[in-house]
Amino acid sequence: MNIYLHVETTIRELDSKLLLATLAASRGHEVIISDIEGIEKGIIRGMLAPGIYHTKSLTAVRSKIERHQSIIDKGNLITSIDEESGLAWHGYETFARTRFSEKTIKDASGVFGWGNEDVDTLKQVYPKYSYKIHRTGSPRVDLWKLKLAEYWGTPSETPNRPFLLVVSNMTYANSVMPFFNIISKEQQRGHYERNPGLFLENFKEASEKFRITGEFIEAIQHLAKNNNDYDIVLRPHQNENIEAWRVYLKGIPNVHVIRQGSISAWVKNAFAVMHNGCTTALEATVHGKPLVTYIPFKPRRDNELSNELGYRIQNKEELLQKVNALFNDKESNNKNSLNKILPPQVSKKLYIDDNELAAEKMIRVWES
Repeated sequence: MNIYLHVETTIRELDSKLLLATLAASRGHEVIISDIEGIEKGIIRGMLAPGIYHTKSLTAVRSKIERHQSIIDKGNLITSIDEESGLAWHGYETFARTRFSEKTIKDASGVFGWGNEDVDTLKQVYPKYSYKIHRTGSPRVDLWKLKLAEYWGTPSETPNRPFLLVVSNMTYANSVMPFFNIISKEQQRGHYERNPGLFLENFKEASEKFRITGEFIEAIQHLAKNNNDYDIVLRPHQNENIEAWRVYLKGIPNVHVIRQGSISAWVKNAFAVMHNGCTTALEATVHGKPLVTYIPFKPRRDNELSNELGYRIQNKEELLQKVNALFNDKESNNKNSLNKILPPQVSKKLYIDDNELAAEKMIRVWES
């Protein structure tokens, strides 16, 4: 069987696609990992034999629908797991309606789910195609497991001293593209047609992201000024302009703005992780890494699942005390945090089978 794995964002998706590819190849399948252009051109021009095209989303964008149809017309099947995941928020219905459609699920031969919540919701929203929706879990979560932790080495840019990993999820405030371009892309994807309230919500979210960015800058300054023993690594989101953070944090000692490689390697090597509203909170929880959730003001929306996890901190002084305590107890933290039972809000989002990898489950569906 030929399997074509679409990678859009390398630092987020490549490692899990390598896991899928390695396991599939070990079962005798031919696998290519590529960006969409390489796969699409190969299929349309007849240089790639028919097989399974596995993509990262099934959004109802005209260009994507047309692309998928041309791939199907060449004798291929399409499967997908949504790499955006929808993990950081309670509920899944809005995500199910904006990231999927009747047409795109109809055209697909298989849809893979991260856990119980997304699978159950997709089956309720698209009942005609429930037989196509499979609860497998995500290969990205496979690589969060402790038994695969040794896969992640130490990034070459790792500071010499222990470090706190600060994960930024401030895309609307620090995006690589102007905000009006973000709105334009949402319009093109038809998100506002399917969810009219989303238009104003995007503006409100952008405003809040600017505010939380300022709060994080002050918090990092406070942490850096009042400790002499550890460094701070600020990891921007993949869609953020890394130069913006370098400007914001310029001149603060022992603070590094880095986006090298997968975030999983940085989570593994940090003594603790700090965030606000980020999916990495779930990864740190699965990995057993101490997690600090910094919430310096009451958010507009109170349904961020990721902000319910870890130590919830509300001001800079409390933050300094907690992070310093985690640093001082880092050895015992690493030992005591292993193999904890996942909180229920995480276990409903993530299906984790201790006996079989999600990647193996997906390959069995392909083979069927």
